Amino acid sequence: MTQFQSSTREIPVAKAVPSHIAIIMDGNGRWAKQRMLPRIAGHQRGVKSVRNTIRHCVGIGVEYLTFFAFSSENWRRPKDEVSFLMTLFYSALAREIDQIQRDNLRFRVIGDLSPFDAKLVRLIRDAEALTRENTGLTFTIAANYGGRWDIMQAVSSMLKARPELASGFEEKDITPYLSMNYAPEPDLFIRTGGEQRISNFLLWQLAYAELYFTDTLWPDFDSPALELAIQSYQARERRFGRTSEQLLAHP
Repeated sequence: MTQFQSSTREIPVAKAVPSHIAIIMDGNGRWAKQRMLPRIAGHQRGVKSVRNTIRHCVGIGVEYLTFFAFSSENWRRPKDEVSFLMTLFYSALAREIDQIQRDNLRFRVIGDLSPFDAKLVRLIRDAEALTRENTGLTFTIAANYGGRWDIMQAVSSMLKARPELASGFEEKDITPYLSMNYAPEPDLFIRTGGEQRISNFLLWQLAYAELYFTDTLWPDFDSPALELAIQSYQARERRFGRTSEQLLAHP
């Protein structure tokens, strides 16, 4: 397994184009409400934004793209909306998987899939297996995912595999058991819809990500909106605990 740099133990290379972008897709329901449409219409329109964002990221050389599609707390939503989201997930993946393969993309899903319908889980695992050897952008869907769950399951899995660590362990010991052990930490975190919080998303991995919040609702998030986020990222001084003077001396 590839070992990626830890932003708290090492100084990562800050690239002009983010290697990894993580996105909370917020605002589908409000987009629909503004147009006097049912909330599900916003979710349907949001799929197009996912497709466009993937295409743009491929074009500019982003290597990893992660979408927060359904949190462990989203089960609290109305049952009919949750049911529709599961159906939409299945239909969108079934429709897009052949194109994903043709585009040489690698598809992954992180989260606790145990509550999901067996048919959906089977489709997800088949899609992951089909695209496993692809060498293009890796895009990940976080579904029934929570940052605290991720850390807890990582510790549990680590201790099960290496019980000798029960008396003490380090960051490097837990990292291989995290859900996103196959990807570098996100360089840029984007949240659409105007809210300014990370909502239990990638708590471990976002330690030194640059945070970008926009009022744009997810169904309206297009290539120009993504470019604004990247431009904001490029204007940041990524010090990773150092001073500006140190950064100038040793960029």
